Amino acid sequence: MKNLMNEAYLKVMLALFAPHPSEDHSERGDVPGWVMITMMTAILVAAILVVAQDALVGMFNNAMSMLSR
Repeated sequence: MKNLMNEAYLKVMLALFAPHPSEDHSERGDVPGWVMITMMTAILVAAILVVAQDALVGMFNNAMSMLSR
């Protein structure tokens, strides 16, 4: 799973920072900034999920068992 995450991370970083020859617009707005923030947030959530998956699954199962009583 780490290899897959590393590969996905590298693809995202290349897509964000590699120059695109067909795109020479002088006024692009802040779209790349929002894409970077979104991708960094997704990577952070994935990293937290890898570290805390067992605890999160336990909390979810505990909450579901309390609802079914």
